[in-house]
Amino acid sequence: MSIMIVDDHQVVRKGLVYFFKGEQSIHIAGEAADGREAVAMLENGLKPDVILLDLNMPGMNGTDVIRIVKKTKPYVNILVLTSFEDEDHVITAIRAGADGYCLKDTEPEDLLKAIQQVAGGSKNIDPKVAPHLFQHVHKDESEEVSALRSLTRRECEVLLEIAEGRTNTQIAGRLFVSEKTVKTHITNLFAKLPVEDRTQAALLALRNKSLLKGG
Repeated sequence: MSIMIVDDHQVVRKGLVYFFKGEQSIHIAGEAADGREAVAMLENGLKPDVILLDLNMPGMNGTDVIRIVKKTKPYVNILVLTSFEDEDHVITAIRAGADGYCLKDTEPEDLLKAIQQVAGGSKNIDPKVAPHLFQHVHKDESEEVSALRSLTRRECEVLLEIAEGRTNTQIAGRLFVSEKTVKTHITNLFAKLPVEDRTQAALLALRNKSLLKGG
């Protein structure tokens, strides 16, 4: 299992290298002192199984690295290793595509297990920050339901039709309204709901079908 260590603090970086050199299952594929250097190394052919990534770095931070790597090299797993345990950092990193999130006070043995899990395709979240994810999910669900309850009966009907994959013309025919009216309803839907396109609207509707049918 090969890993790449990305951290702007040399003491931390070298300390991790020293620790992993004693592990036969780990091969250090490379080291980088900042995000730009890490991305450049990957573009030049480095292929680690796991990137052990700090978040707060000069030039290009860890979250930007996650987004770039997941877009260009999705097969590379990323385990965040940081001192930040607040909700903003945790949620932003996970949303960007991080496969795991560990704090720097993690015991070495637990860090090794986290790397192994992430390398195997599983997710690993430090127990200290896991509550942020649950709180975020509950908050998102609450906001989503609240937004759906603000829809009119007709807007709910249009949203359900979108979820069925129907075009504006088809929706107009099924609801016995003009296509212009359908477009107006869709504009209102996008203004009220946390969606940016028809695909997101359809997924939201499918998740909340019973609520929409109940008006």
